[in-house]
Amino acid sequence: MSLNARLVHTGQHYDVEMNQRFFEQLGIPNPDMDLEVGSASHAVQTAEIMKRFEPVVDAEQPAAVLVVGDVNSTIACALVAAKKGVKVIHVEAGLRSFDRAMPEEINRVLTDQISDLLFTTEREALTNLTREGVDPVKVQFVGNVMIDTLRSCLPRAVPPKQTLAGALNPAVSSTVRTGTVF
Repeated sequence: MSLNARLVHTGQHYDVEMNQRFFEQLGIPNPDMDLEVGSASHAVQTAEIMKRFEPVVDAEQPAAVLVVGDVNSTIACALVAAKKGVKVIHVEAGLRSFDRAMPEEINRVLTDQISDLLFTTEREALTNLTREGVDPVKVQFVGNVMIDTLRSCLPRAVPPKQTLAGALNPAVSSTVRTGTVF
């Protein structure tokens, strides 16, 4: 069985520091599609992502849509997939702040409720999900993807000594800023 994955970038984060640098520094391949949504209020941005992602789902007919985290893109793409009858897989499921004043908390809870498969990054997440009525059969502990990312990037990290020296010496500082710093 082969897996044909397509990377769709919503463009929710679009400036160089929140977009291009992440792709470069983390070694993420260029997206197959960029929806170029940009910034707006939570409602407008979520709606715009849904508007632009729906034709992608219609054209691609995916077996599943994998979403990560708790941003507006996560809930928007999950909603489109769920409404189209496409399975939703949520990575970083079950994380909770228990602060409903945070838009991200609303995104987390709702995405988990409509997901078919939930990948958790910490053991407590299963407790949160079962308390919310999610069937534990749908939950799989996969470990902390942030730690996995950190480990894969460590060989490219600037040593702490160099970073600290750069803070004290402006000539070194410009070199550190143009390099990869984790």
